[in-house]
Amino acid sequence: MRQSVPTAMTMPFELPDPRRWPTAAAAPAAAQAIYARVIERLALTGVEAGERIDASIDEALGAHVRAGDGAGLTGLLAGAPAADVYRHLWRRLGVTEAAVLTQRNLSIVLFALPLVVVAARDAEGEPALLPATVDAPAISAALRDNGLVAGDAHVAVSATLAGSESLDAAALPGLCVQARALLDGLSTHALELPAAPILVDAAHEAAHLRFIVGYALCAPHADPLRAVAQKANALVLSRRLSSALATPRTTVLALPGMPSRLVPALAAGRSAQRQVALELFAGNALRALRARYGEPTAVISAHEAPDARGGGEIRLGLSSPFSPRDAEGFRYPVEPYERIPDAVHAITTLLADCRVLDVRAMPGIQPDRDAATGLRRFCRGDDVERTVH
Repeated sequence: MRQSVPTAMTMPFELPDPRRWPTAAAAPAAAQAIYARVIERLALTGVEAGERIDASIDEALGAHVRAGDGAGLTGLLAGAPAADVYRHLWRRLGVTEAAVLTQRNLSIVLFALPLVVVAARDAEGEPALLPATVDAPAISAALRDNGLVAGDAHVAVSATLAGSESLDAAALPGLCVQARALLDGLSTHALELPAAPILVDAAHEAAHLRFIVGYALCAPHADPLRAVAQKANALVLSRRLSSALATPRTTVLALPGMPSRLVPALAAGRSAQRQVALELFAGNALRALRARYGEPTAVISAHEAPDARGGGEIRLGLSSPFSPRDAEGFRYPVEPYERIPDAVHAITTLLADCRVLDVRAMPGIQPDRDAATGLRRFCRGDDVERTVH
């Protein structure tokens, strides 16, 4: 006999991976050789042998980075035949980023500070375009003064707010080439990044992701990003940035993360933006459903999604049996370097914090669209039973 579940935490949520992974045989021979090394590395338990293989993987990645070959690096990552292979390449790319920017007497650390900007129009009207530039000297000083970067490092940040595409695998080698020119004394200019203005066109709050990108010159192998910032100091920077982005009739809240090297900063920024967006969605949807229909049902499901990175994603549907409408839905993108169980855990944790007791998992991989309506498919409570297996 099946039993109903009292809370979300007792349900053994296990969803399949809806992302599509290429066949290794379709990749160029050089890429196939790297994938084979990664697979061999993942099977090893010995430290010394693993380090030797990692060194060869790092060299292959470093060749793309040093040559400014963003297309080659992107292709190598995109051709990864499995999630664990992609994750290991991603981890080693972070190591490679640091290695190629270190000389005998000097090191340059490229860093990015993720910035989640929550913005909404105060009233219906024309869309607003938030500023895409910052006071670079003031931000550099604030990073040092507030303990986000070591005070003895020479720090300079770009005056533009950059989008995620300015830090991804296609752009990373070009940024490293710029940094090498600074390190070699061939350039004294700040990093050049395209500005990414934020368009605010709705009265409801939305979370946007931008980055403040800079560099720190320091001694070889020093880590100027190890300084621990106090929470109060981070709030000072948040207020400064929120004020700088303020626009008439627009509410703006800037939520800065911690500065880190580019590869981990990109991952941290995407995760933070997604979490804030999920919280905004859940807060608004739950408030509306509870006011009209009482306690909702939450359904977590895996879906095909041709327009998502990797071709698949996790979705959250919130609904009530007393509502004739389809579920209120949230698309939860899962990056290629992320694990599906971690995505599910993040969603269930938030639902538990929001006191949603009826949480269900939809078996299998669902289609992107509803066959009858052609709209995005978000599962309702009546699509799946609430059971313990």
